[in-house]
Amino acid sequence: MADHLTVAVATPLSEELCLLIEAREPRCELIRDQSLLPPMRYPGDHAGDPGFRRTARQEEAFRAMLTHADASYGIPGESPQLLAWTAEHNPGLRWVHTAAAGGGAQVRQAGLSREQLDRITFTTSAGVHAAPLAEFAVFGVLAGAKLLPRLTAQKHDRTWGGAFLMRQLSQMTVLVAGMGHIGNRCIDDFHALGARVIAYNRSVHDNPNVSAVYTTGQLGEAVEQADAIVVTLPGTERTNKLLSAEILQQVRPGTILVNVGRGTVIDQAAMVNALADGRLAFAALDVVADEPLPTDSPLWGLPNVIISPHTAGLDAHEDRSIAELFARSATLILDGREPLNRVNTVELY
Repeated sequence: MADHLTVAVATPLSEELCLLIEAREPRCELIRDQSLLPPMRYPGDHAGDPGFRRTARQEEAFRAMLTHADASYGIPGESPQLLAWTAEHNPGLRWVHTAAAGGGAQVRQAGLSREQLDRITFTTSAGVHAAPLAEFAVFGVLAGAKLLPRLTAQKHDRTWGGAFLMRQLSQMTVLVAGMGHIGNRCIDDFHALGARVIAYNRSVHDNPNVSAVYTTGQLGEAVEQADAIVVTLPGTERTNKLLSAEILQQVRPGTILVNVGRGTVIDQAAMVNALADGRLAFAALDVVADEPLPTDSPLWGLPNVIISPHTAGLDAHEDRSIAELFARSATLILDGREPLNRVNTVELY
């Protein structure tokens, strides 16, 4: 693998982008058969058409491709079960790149052995979605600050109403929880709009646009200062319900909440209660604890909530950006260097 990399295209990727990767890194050979991959319904549709089915012969060909490659572009079939099968039946597999930024969760679901986790390098597409998710975060905070639910209701009722105050972002303190690619882009964007930005992170990272960084055990202290909270954290055991009922009791009345990380980071029942009693004035959620959100969830009925079906990170250029990222990591791996966005195979994020 030092001078050549055979890559199985295991998730939908256009022929144009396959050729782009091979042109960017000529030591990569992409094995692919477009007839074995489900058609994409929209840009960034890495699972493809759910109605697609391979014939028995096609499935055999697809799995043969997976067992003869050094690397996999994408989680095979976007299926943790098929990833587990591939890891078991291909002892030569050395690298899997996930199309998702939070690919560690898919790796966790595969239940791989310690030997497999140590043998295979896993990388993610973290960073590709940072700009669109940061824009959604800005939109969410502004929607809360400018009272979008009230404006929408008055328009629906054809009521002009009287004058009322709106908050200004330049007079707000925004807490960004998580200082990864998405978090740092959020920090920069909110700072550019005049907000005072503070951050919560496991360790202190340098970002000149942050007024203060709070670390483990200091989240309560941080939320007490915030007019808005933006969650960008991954879903891990460590972050599960990090924004607990206790933490949400400490927020200022009228706080705005945006989640572009993972839904499991917030205690969802406690969040619903806080939205109902006004401690949280508004929430813009691109993610929830259980996806798709059940039809009987009380979140659907709350007028001060906007729900995006985990789609705020998608944009027309996503597939090309991921392919370019993959090519850069392929070069690093072939040169014996550390690839981009390597998954922590202990905590799996």
